[in-house]
Amino acid sequence: MDLSQLGLFRRISKRLDWLTQRQGVLAENVANSDTPNYRPRDLAPFEQHLRASAAAAGRLQPRVTQAGHISGPAAPGEAKVQRSEDVYEVKPSGNAVNVEQQMMLVAETAMDHQLALNLYQKHLGMIRTALGRGSR
Repeated sequence: MDLSQLGLFRRISKRLDWLTQRQGVLAENVANSDTPNYRPRDLAPFEQHLRASAAAAGRLQPRVTQAGHISGPAAPGEAKVQRSEDVYEVKPSGNAVNVEQQMMLVAETAMDHQLALNLYQKHLGMIRTALGRGSR
């Protein structure tokens, strides 16, 4: 049985990928907290990413055969990185990263990641039970 064919598991997998990408972007923000003129970035909301990937899945993708051709949308697994709009303070150097805010977002993302993993494990256990193989 291929679990990636089930809608719930596919959605959880996409959510986990999005959360992993978000942790990377937030880590870059914290790492650049002393870089002059650096603005914090974040990913587009997950719901927007889902809509974009669903719309792209239903369309034919253009084929790029030369460097001058227009490329299609971003790869299906990649979420769009954008500048964070809610900047609380800007340092005299022009840096707008608030480390406390970024660490709160990191913690929120870690909790969301754990929730998604728990959902995956619980539903996998339900399928195993239904198949008569027990919970482990």
